[in-house]
Amino acid sequence: MIRAVVFDVGETLLDDTCEFGAWADWIGVPRHTFSAVLGALTAAGRNNAETFEYFQPGFDLDRERRLREAAGCGERIGERDLYPDVRPALSALQKRGIWVGIAGNQTARAAELLRALDLPCDAIATSGEWGVAKPDSSFFDRVAEFAPGRREEILYVGDHRDNDLIPARRAGMRCALIRRGPWGYLWADDVIAAGEADWVVGSLTELVEAIS
Repeated sequence: MIRAVVFDVGETLLDDTCEFGAWADWIGVPRHTFSAVLGALTAAGRNNAETFEYFQPGFDLDRERRLREAAGCGERIGERDLYPDVRPALSALQKRGIWVGIAGNQTARAAELLRALDLPCDAIATSGEWGVAKPDSSFFDRVAEFAPGRREEILYVGDHRDNDLIPARRAGMRCALIRRGPWGYLWADDVIAAGEADWVVGSLTELVEAIS
């Protein structure tokens, strides 16, 4: 029985196209070039944060985030960044009596922006607020405290095999991969073959139907 569903953010609920484009503009490289390097690192199973190092060795991501905010071009999360199935799916889960949470590797500022969207969910948290990030097991300990029910009654949904599925499963939770964003598409077949997810879905609407 699933009592709670907790969602990752980037490329699960949010289309990251605008944010990646904003980073490309900030560091002064063409958007398609930034995306190509990000894709190559993804295919190699490496951390996407390394993308910046190829363009600016020694890149300090936290510092550059602060500079972007100070320049008036910091993080922006609006309705247009949500995938179209987000509001209907989260609402459908709540109507079925399932607790809905959002918890991902984002800044504290992103948490504020997500709350301002007034999504149909019960709680929102980010790694920036918790002080621990995926795939650290402590992140999933926080998820277990955050959501109601026993760990085996909590479903974590994300697009990233190594950051979302594997650590959630090791933490004793159920897990689902959404085939969305570069990681979701790249790893879906491997996840299915290895049996690393309880569900692999193409949309959040499909997820609601699957767990119902």
